[in-house]
Amino acid sequence: MQTVERTNQLSLSVDEMLQDYRIACESRQASLAGRKEVFMGKAKFGIFGDGKEVAQLAMAKSFRLGDFRSGYYRDQTFMFAIGALTLQQYFAQLYAHTDVEQEPSTAGRAMNGHFGTRLLDEEGNWKRQTDTKNSSSDISPTGGQMPRLLGLAYASKLYRQNAELHQFDDFSINGNEIAYGTIGNASTSEGMFFEAINAAGVLQVPMLMSVWDDGYGISVPAHYQTTKGSISEILAGFQRNAPGEQGYEIYKVKGWDYAGLCEVYQQASAVCREEHVPVLIHVEEVTQPQGHSTSGSHERYKSQDRLAWEAEFDCLKQMRLWLLQNGFASENDLDQIETEAKEAVKVARVAAWNAFNEGIVADHKDCVHLLENLSGSIEAHASEVAAIKEELEKTTVPIRSDAVKAARKALRYVRNEKSAAKRELVKWLETAQGENADRFNSYLYSQSEESALLVEEIKPEYTEDSPTVDAREVLQACFDAMLARDPRVFAIGEDVGKIGDVNQAFAGLQDKYGDLRVTDTGIRECTIVGQGIGAALRGLRPITEIQYLDYLLYAIQILSDDVACLQYRTKGGQKAPLIVRTRGHRLEGIWHSGSPMGMILHSLRGMHVLVPRNMTQAAGFYNTLLKSDEPALVIECLNGYRLKERIPANIGEFTVPLGQPEILRAGTDITIVTYGSMCRIVMDAAEQLQEFGISAEVIDVQTLLPFDIHHSITDSIRKTNRVLFADEDVSGGATGFMMQKVVDEQEAWRWLDSKPQALSAHDHRPPYSSDGDYFSKPNAEDVFETVYAIMHEADPEAFPAIM
Repeated sequence: MQTVERTNQLSLSVDEMLQDYRIACESRQASLAGRKEVFMGKAKFGIFGDGKEVAQLAMAKSFRLGDFRSGYYRDQTFMFAIGALTLQQYFAQLYAHTDVEQEPSTAGRAMNGHFGTRLLDEEGNWKRQTDTKNSSSDISPTGGQMPRLLGLAYASKLYRQNAELHQFDDFSINGNEIAYGTIGNASTSEGMFFEAINAAGVLQVPMLMSVWDDGYGISVPAHYQTTKGSISEILAGFQRNAPGEQGYEIYKVKGWDYAGLCEVYQQASAVCREEHVPVLIHVEEVTQPQGHSTSGSHERYKSQDRLAWEAEFDCLKQMRLWLLQNGFASENDLDQIETEAKEAVKVARVAAWNAFNEGIVADHKDCVHLLENLSGSIEAHASEVAAIKEELEKTTVPIRSDAVKAARKALRYVRNEKSAAKRELVKWLETAQGENADRFNSYLYSQSEESALLVEEIKPEYTEDSPTVDAREVLQACFDAMLARDPRVFAIGEDVGKIGDVNQAFAGLQDKYGDLRVTDTGIRECTIVGQGIGAALRGLRPITEIQYLDYLLYAIQILSDDVACLQYRTKGGQKAPLIVRTRGHRLEGIWHSGSPMGMILHSLRGMHVLVPRNMTQAAGFYNTLLKSDEPALVIECLNGYRLKERIPANIGEFTVPLGQPEILRAGTDITIVTYGSMCRIVMDAAEQLQEFGISAEVIDVQTLLPFDIHHSITDSIRKTNRVLFADEDVSGGATGFMMQKVVDEQEAWRWLDSKPQALSAHDHRPPYSSDGDYFSKPNAEDVFETVYAIMHEADPEAFPAIM
C-alpha cells in the first residue's frame, strides 16, 4: 500500500489551479442551492457531492479521451471538470426536466446526481467513443456500478490483446483506456464490490477504483461497516509486491489534500493505463457538509467534535489555505472566484428553472383556455367544468399531470356533448398524452433500425447431407460460425473455456479461437453479467453464461437495475446489447430444475426473454440477437442437449423472429399455449388426446418478452374456443402472465366457450429423485386430464368423466 509523499513536482500552471478552485466553488454552490430548491418545493429530493470536490478534480486531471466512468451519485464535480455536465444541466436534472437537450443524462427519468454521457446519436447509432470523455449511466443501488465497471475495464484488455479488434478505433485505441470507478466507503460492504474487486485482480484490467471515505454510511459509522474501519487495510493483501506480479496498486490519500491528490492520481493512472494493473485509491478524511441528502440532518448522528473537524478540514477551505500559503493567489483573487461562482450558479439555476417551466406553463394555460371555452359553450354541467378550470387556474407551480387530469375530469361531464369546444379539448388531450408517453414511457426497448423486432426472418435450410447430431452440436456449430464471422463476439462463463461449458456447446472453440474469445470465469454470476454489460457498452458483443437458471438469482439484481432499464433511463442515450445464456426448466433436484419465469418477466422488462424449445430454435435466436442492438436472456432446455436434431446448412445465417409464436400441431377443439421443455410434453399429450377424439392445437410462444406481437394465439382461440396455458413455473407465474396477455390484452375472452385454465408446476421445486420431475411439474398425463376435464365440462355425454 502506498501513501504518496509530496514531490512538489506538480506540473500545474497557476491558471489551471485557479480554474480547479473555480469549478470546486461552483460545484459547492450548486450543492447548497440544490438543497434550498428542494426545501422550497421546486425539486422533490436532493443528494449532492459536497465535500468530494477536490478529490474529484484530481481524478478528472488523469481522465482522458476514450476513458469511462462508472460511478455513483456524488460525482458532480468530476462531471463538471471533464466538461460532461454544465451547471444548467445539473439543475435541469434536479427539476426532472424531460427535455434530453436540457438534461442529457436521463431526460428527467432519474433523480439528481445520476450522470451519464450520450453514447448514441438520435438514430441510436454509436458515436465515436475515443473522441469523448465517457460516463456510463448511473444507478441508485449502491455498489451496483461495480459489475459494469469491471466490464468497461475488461473491454480495454480485449481491445489491447486481441489484434483483430484494433480496427475498431471508434471504441478503443489499442486498449489504452481506463475505467474509473467511484464508490462511498460504506458501499464497499456490498458483495458486488468485493466480487468485482477480486475479478479485476484476477483479470488484470485497467480499473481505477476511488473510494470516497467520509466515515459514515448515512448515519452508520465505519466501524459497523468495515473490518478495521478501513477498506484499504483489509484489501492490503491484494497489493502486488513487484512490477509484473498479479495484483493491485493501492494508495491512500487525504480528501482535503489538493497537491497530494493530484500526485496520487497522476501516478495511479500511469500504472493503470500503461501496465493494465487495477488500482484502488482510498481517499480518506472526506467530509459531507450537508449530510447524506435532503431527507435528514447529519447533526442528529455526528458528534460536535466531528462536526467541528469537518468544518476545519472541509476540502475547499484547505485548498484555499494551500493556494494562499504557496503564493498562488491572493485573498482578493479567491474572494472574487467565490463571488463569481455564486453568481454563475444563480444564473444557471434561474435559466434551468425557466426552461423547465416554459413548456409546462404553456400547456397549463392552453388547458385553462380550452376549459373556459368549453364551459362557455355548454348548458349542462357548465358549472362543474368551470370549477375544474378555476381549480387548475389556482395551481401556482403546475406540473404536467395537473392539466391532463383537469381535461380528463372535464370530459366526463360533457360525454354527451358534440361541440367544437369539446373536440378541441379532446384533440389537446390526445396530443398531450402522446407527448407525455414519449417523455415518460419511451425507449424501454430499442427504437433504432437495429431493433431485434426488425431483424428479417431467415428460415433454416436443410440438405440431404445435413447431419443428425446431439442437439448441443447444433449450438456448437452456431457459436463457431458467430466467432468466425465477427471478432467482437466473445463468450465467458464458468467452465465455458477449456471444457466448452458443462453441456459442451463450446467444445473445442477455445482451442480454435483462443482464450480471449472463449473464456472461463470464476464462480461469480453477478460480475459475469457485469463484465458483459460494460463490454457491450464499448461496442463488443458478449455472450455471458449463467450455468443454470436457478443461479440467475445471483445476477437478477444487476440485470434488472442496470441493463434492463439502460435505454429507458437514458432515453435512448446508451445501449448494451448483452446476450445472457442459461439453461433450465427441468432436470434433477431443487437447484437444477427451477423455472422462475414470473420473477424474470417482472424483473427484466427492457430485456428480451427467449424460451426456445430446442437448440435449433436457440441458434436462430442467437443469430437474430447478434443482428440487433438489444439485450436478451436466452433460456435453453436443460434436458435437450442429448436429443437429436439436424444441423441447418445455413447455421450461421438463419434467424428466428421475436414475438411470433409457432403452431406445432393444428387442432380444432382446444388451444394449448406453452414453451420450452413443456412443448415435448404437450405434444405427447396431444397425441394421446387425439386417440380419444380431442383435437388439440399446440402453440409454442417461443418468446415471452416480447409476447405474441401479432395476436396469433387469439386467432387460434377463435377457431377452438378453448385455451389452456401450461408451463413449469409455479402457479400464478408465467401462466398467469400469458393468460393476461391473451385473454385480457388480446381480448380472447370474446371467443371462449369454456373457462380459460392454467396448468403449472407445484409451488416448490422437484426433489432429486428420478420421479421428482414427474410429481412436481406438469406431465403428459396432467395435460391430458386437464384438457379432458375441460371437454367433459363442455360436452359430458361425448366425454364422460374419467374418475
